[in-house]
Amino acid sequence: MAATGAKTLYPVHKMHGAVLLLLLMFTLLLGMGNSLHSRLLWVGEQTWPNYYLLNPDATEPTCQLEMDVDAEIQKRIDAYKPDPDDLFSSPPNPDAIRTSLERNMALCEQEYALYEQNMANATPALGVFKSVEQGLAKFLLDNIDLTKFLFMAMFAMAAAIAALDADHISLRLPRNRAEWRLSQGTQFVVNGLMVASLYSYLGKLATSPGAETTMSLQYGWAAVFGLFMVINAIRFVNVPSRVKAGKLALSSGLVVPLYCAMGLIAMSYFFLVDGYASGLAIYFGMMSNLSSMFINIGLYVLVGMVLKQTRLPELLLGVIKPFNLPAPMLASVIIFATAFPTAFTGASGIFILAVGGVVYDELRRAGAGRQLSLATTAMSGSLGVVLNPCLLIVVVAALNKEVTTTEMYGWGFWIFIMSATLFSVIVCKTEGNWKPRPAPGAFRESLSRLKPLAPYVIVGAVVILAIWIILGLKFNEYSAPLILPLVMLALVYLDAGKDSREDGESRLQAFWSRSASAASDSAVHIGALLALIGFSICLGGILERSDIVHALFPEHLTSPWIAMMVIVVMLTFIGMVMDPFGAVILVSATIAQPAIQLGIDPLHFWLVCLVAFELGYLSPPVALNHLLTRQVVGETEVLAAERTGSFWHKYERLLLPLAVMGPTLLLVAFIPMLFYAL
Repeated sequence: MAATGAKTLYPVHKMHGAVLLLLLMFTLLLGMGNSLHSRLLWVGEQTWPNYYLLNPDATEPTCQLEMDVDAEIQKRIDAYKPDPDDLFSSPPNPDAIRTSLERNMALCEQEYALYEQNMANATPALGVFKSVEQGLAKFLLDNIDLTKFLFMAMFAMAAAIAALDADHISLRLPRNRAEWRLSQGTQFVVNGLMVASLYSYLGKLATSPGAETTMSLQYGWAAVFGLFMVINAIRFVNVPSRVKAGKLALSSGLVVPLYCAMGLIAMSYFFLVDGYASGLAIYFGMMSNLSSMFINIGLYVLVGMVLKQTRLPELLLGVIKPFNLPAPMLASVIIFATAFPTAFTGASGIFILAVGGVVYDELRRAGAGRQLSLATTAMSGSLGVVLNPCLLIVVVAALNKEVTTTEMYGWGFWIFIMSATLFSVIVCKTEGNWKPRPAPGAFRESLSRLKPLAPYVIVGAVVILAIWIILGLKFNEYSAPLILPLVMLALVYLDAGKDSREDGESRLQAFWSRSASAASDSAVHIGALLALIGFSICLGGILERSDIVHALFPEHLTSPWIAMMVIVVMLTFIGMVMDPFGAVILVSATIAQPAIQLGIDPLHFWLVCLVAFELGYLSPPVALNHLLTRQVVGETEVLAAERTGSFWHKYERLLLPLAVMGPTLLLVAFIPMLFYAL
């Protein structure tokens, strides 16, 4: 149960792991800046009454506190001289002068009262506290755009590492030198075309007033993609020695990274059809406008990779081991149990990368076939995207005011129960031997295995409570990306005990080694995911700028039932070829409003959208979750699983998710319409 040393899927680059970890931590602290400032204001108000009005550097007022009002009025009346050139000149009004003087004296009294209050509270402690609070406020105001540049730095570093390690997501890995060079050469071309699009966009911005910040961002992006071109050129020439010689085949196109395929399609449309050379840069630049959201994705990836550095997955699975569950029942339990951690890692693929290896190994130990193990591993990172506090639903609610996270999480829970139950029924029917046969004392043994989990629960609760006390930041779907990384790092420190670290290694050294390994893996995955998201947004630009939406939803279409059929097919297709975050942005800008105007309930539409995306990234031709599963378990296991068995068992890893999510999507799409569309 106790794994020693840092666990990583990739070569551990401690330097870039440490840099990325520090970058993400700084980004996290910046995200907590507003909460910290609000907490400082609250502490100040509780410590010094009227803290907002106090100024430790206040000077004595110069206004006149006492005055003979009648004498001052008479003085102003006597000083009046009519202006012969002013037709509307009239003597001063004594009552108006009196009112003005009395108001000035009242204001002066307030200034003196405030000054006296300042003097009474002008302690060195107030001065220091006020300096810290106002310094933080000024830093936050002066660096509103800093998040965009931090996101750019995170993307540049992570994507550069993914390019160096040749770990961008593709349908299969290069198997010889020719395929390696095809992959690197395609990346070089796509990155070069992006640079050309950026400079085209810069030419337009040069004639626009007030575009200095936007131009700085575009210059930065041009430098980033220029760096990628250099890396691709070096990797094109210097092919690793482990890659054997060979030639291109008909299937060699599968080695081209998915982001390159999306980029080439988008560029072909923008350059050749639409005559919109800067289109690629503009749509990719949408990531900068939503930089906080994509930084949260990076933080969630870090959470998933840090989780992999702890014994938590093994300890949790150890709780159910005494029951000796047969493979079908174990697969069902895993689907139910892993959905909630999936929601806490924000997106489906992250959980697979973090825990997929453990899930796959446990299923194989229980006697499950490779196909069932692969299907369960892929789906373990899918069904939880409709549960609280999944980031995808937060993004939907942020972009669409017609729905709330509470509504979507509430209905999403029942959708999850339905799909997970359907999975259990299908697996038990197709696999057989699903009845558990626990050994005597299994329940007691299971309870005893809960004890090692208690310290993790306590430490996690203490960190969440401490953040709430110090910052006033409650744990919810909005704060989860900021709080969870700190919780997981605390758990890694706890996990680095004597039983799980190498001889002669201190707890601090083990903590740093595992954190750097987690950040190293995070860098690869963040770069691959964000590149895929960015270019999927560009691909979505075709849908937005073309007349496809108008063709699918013509003005004479009035039936919400026909509209829903079109929506189901279209959203599933989008889910097949796009990352879910990029797909949500695209659907929000194109399909959502026409569908709602045709009479489809907004909440219903977005729940259908999420389920269609679940089906999409479990379905060919891309099947992102299957690709990530392959990265975790290895291509050898996937190929070995396709060699034997009946048609169902031979392709169960693809057929089982379709058999579960297909009916789920149809039920979610059409049953609710019986209650409002008839």
